[in-house]
Amino acid sequence: MTPEFSRPERLDTIGGEARTVSITADAEERRRLAGRFGLLSIERLDATFAVRRDAAAIHAEGRVTADVTQACSVTGDPLPASVDEAVALRFVQPSESGEEVELGEDALDTIEIEGGAIDLGEAAAETLVLALDPFPRGPRAAEFLREAGVVSEDQAGPFSALAALKGKLGKR
Repeated sequence: MTPEFSRPERLDTIGGEARTVSITADAEERRRLAGRFGLLSIERLDATFAVRRDAAAIHAEGRVTADVTQACSVTGDPLPASVDEAVALRFVQPSESGEEVELGEDALDTIEIEGGAIDLGEAAAETLVLALDPFPRGPRAAEFLREAGVVSEDQAGPFSALAALKGKLGKR
């Protein structure tokens, strides 16, 4: 399957010196990505990467910026959101052994190379969706939940039961 926002960079065009690659999603790509990610719309999606090769991998470092409209996870109201996310990726050849490799906390995100190119568009799209709040709440969310009888986390958690018990014991 071809990603909605595909910007392949052929491996044979990437050298040891960093080269800047800037990409922008067009209206149709943004519409299709919004559908894939469950967003109301993507108004803008841009990325700039410095791409270079070393002996072990291809490195792409830069920024992904976007303006999107998400739906409030409670009310469905439209919520504008902006993304300005630093990204550092390491593209590697697939492991021949099939073994999983444990990476440290400070390791770059590692992506296996498929075919003879890396896809900076798909990398930008994935960075965008990972930077968004997965459960955004608008200004009417708390009121909406209260009216629906949904209690807040502090009212429903284990400490609320202890607080209620303490209140009963204190009256004795």
